[in-house]
Amino acid sequence: MPNRLAHIAFLVPDYDEALAFFRAIGWDCREDTDMGGGKRWVRVAAPGAGTELLLACAADDRQVAAIGAQGGGRVWLFLETDDFDADHARVRAAGATFEEAPRDEPYGRVAVWSDPWGNRWDLIQRT
Repeated sequence: MPNRLAHIAFLVPDYDEALAFFRAIGWDCREDTDMGGGKRWVRVAAPGAGTELLLACAADDRQVAAIGAQGGGRVWLFLETDDFDADHARVRAAGATFEEAPRDEPYGRVAVWSDPWGNRWDLIQRT
């Protein structure tokens, strides 16, 4: 049986706030199921993507402290695009902060950005 990475748990302070952000950057909500007790199973992904983010509302002080710090301060999420300019504008309009101007690297065009919770991402259009 082949393996595949299905979900990555993504800590957030609020399900609805996170869901609104990901929808604003053009992602799909693939599931939003009430699990009872204030918990939900919320899966989001870029259109056509196989791997999904599982939005996980922080449940205790340790998890709250890890919101935005899951990558230890490094870029740890890499969003590939076929239309850099359109996605750059969409991500910025959704409330993300670009840390730099787009730059060209041997592998493609890239810019580092932070989501509303401080997670660092690369937006990349491969050459």
